[in-house]
Amino acid sequence: MFKHILRSLAGGPVTESAPPASDAALAELGGRLGAAAQRRLGRSLAIREVDAGSCNGCELELHALSNPLYDLERFGIRFVASPRHADVLLVTGPVTKNMAEALRRSWDATPDPKWLVACGACAVDGGVFAGSYACVGPVEAVLPVDLRIPGCPPRPAEILAGLLALLETSAAPVSGRAG
Repeated sequence: MFKHILRSLAGGPVTESAPPASDAALAELGGRLGAAAQRRLGRSLAIREVDAGSCNGCELELHALSNPLYDLERFGIRFVASPRHADVLLVTGPVTKNMAEALRRSWDATPDPKWLVACGACAVDGGVFAGSYACVGPVEAVLPVDLRIPGCPPRPAEILAGLLALLETSAAPVSGRAG
């Protein structure tokens, strides 16, 4: 034990340094996303995240979007606490039987224009939970999905790129849909 403590005190940190972020590429991606939200909505983009039964891997990546490295709010994108304030309902995880009705209610509470995004392999196709007795299935089994962001979990830059693609390619707001 003493040997371990001495090694810890004499040595440096055992953690690895973070990979270098491409600040220019991230700033360009975030800037484009913020500009697309302004063009499309006339204001910033508000996202309500719904965990429909995930392992929390996707939530960790979503939380990373708010850390000082990505700082999503500098681009005018923000997470909100209520679906009533959201433009995008971003769903992670396969939809469990207990969350299916809550997801439908969240969708119904989101004002138009609104989009539904399935984030992560489990939300897209059920992932490792596909076929489980406790799951209804992927998000598309409950509500029509506008965007699928694959990955287990998708990286923050991939999530930003997906949201940008959603805003740039959606010709008309989706409204009046619900399952």
